[in-house]
Amino acid sequence: MIPKIDSEIGISVYSTKFAGIGGKIRACLEDFEVTELISQTAQDSVNQKNGYAVYKLKKRKIDTNHALSGIFRKKGLRLKSLGLKDASAVTEQFVCSESRRKSIDKFSSEKYSLEKIGFVKKPLSKKDMIGNHFKLKISECQNGLESFVEYDKILNFYGYQRFGSKRPVTHLVGKAILERDFNKAVDLILSFTSPYDSKENTEIREKLADPANHKQYLNMVPYSMDTERTVLKEMIEHGDAIRAIRAIPVSLRRFYIAAYQSFIFNQSLSSAFLDGENLFEAQPCDVCFNNHGIIKRHVKGVIQNLALPFVGYSYYKKTRFDIQISQILQQEEISPKDFFIKEMQEVSSEGGFRQAAICCTDCFVQGDVVEFSLSRGSFATIVLREIMKPRDPLSAGF
Repeated sequence: MIPKIDSEIGISVYSTKFAGIGGKIRACLEDFEVTELISQTAQDSVNQKNGYAVYKLKKRKIDTNHALSGIFRKKGLRLKSLGLKDASAVTEQFVCSESRRKSIDKFSSEKYSLEKIGFVKKPLSKKDMIGNHFKLKISECQNGLESFVEYDKILNFYGYQRFGSKRPVTHLVGKAILERDFNKAVDLILSFTSPYDSKENTEIREKLADPANHKQYLNMVPYSMDTERTVLKEMIEHGDAIRAIRAIPVSLRRFYIAAYQSFIFNQSLSSAFLDGENLFEAQPCDVCFNNHGIIKRHVKGVIQNLALPFVGYSYYKKTRFDIQISQILQQEEISPKDFFIKEMQEVSSEGGFRQAAICCTDCFVQGDVVEFSLSRGSFATIVLREIMKPRDPLSAGF
């Protein structure tokens, strides 16, 4: 049986036959370790001379954006990450200076540490990050972890984090923006409640559902709700929904649109699987990624990874998955052209393609601990979802 929250984020199938071992993840923070992987070329480009400083950022109980904001606030050092790591793990990743003018050797705080490893002639980018290695402990599970062998049969769904986990709202905000219903987007940001969220958060959001309460409850909104506080202040001062949304960092505004695209992708992948489409082997005329991550048409005899469209205003219809995607867009009452937003052009998205199946390598099991590497953009929680088959993913630590 598919958990309700899975359906809410567009996932309606399991792609493996494994019965599932249950259990929990993240019983403690050290149970979920993530190490970022960069290409050999990027590794070789790091030297000890000069240029743009490269650092290893190790952190816990804080996400990447907040860690980098803290470093800038305390040390005046503006750094850029190759990928984002959430707060519910012990993580190690590469970050790079955006300027040649300033660098430091080391810096640490309670939740993170920064150590310079060298310099590069030009800043590292997302293209240099090839994936992540995970070491994960599954507590309170049944025996049989070593029996899971279907690592090559896992669909490349977007995971719970993409949608807000305990409060799966990001895709709903994105859809409201696409519908040009900016007041609805503000209302969702401030007052959308979820049965998975805490009682305290739910209570404050219920108060914020009434605009008449905004000024009265502003100071009661915890600082951890920094986005909500930003939007709330703008609505109190100006009452302009577009202005309030634009007060949010552009990266987060684009993330809302991407989250809705991710929801459509999850639905598309689920629907294609249920319709019996082969999602693990490319067929003639399919669009695929080659070994260098470049989109090409299927070439017989060449190792390629099947791709599905990631819908945007340049949506490519000529794939065998257009039947499912067009039906989903019709149900959602959204069209590809809606992803070009005249009122907020900076968050418009042309779309693209995403790999259909997860490429899982370097798999290793010892007792209740599993290790594996995933290519950039794939979610470890989706692999764990197939291994554990949790009845309640959020209670299980997802």
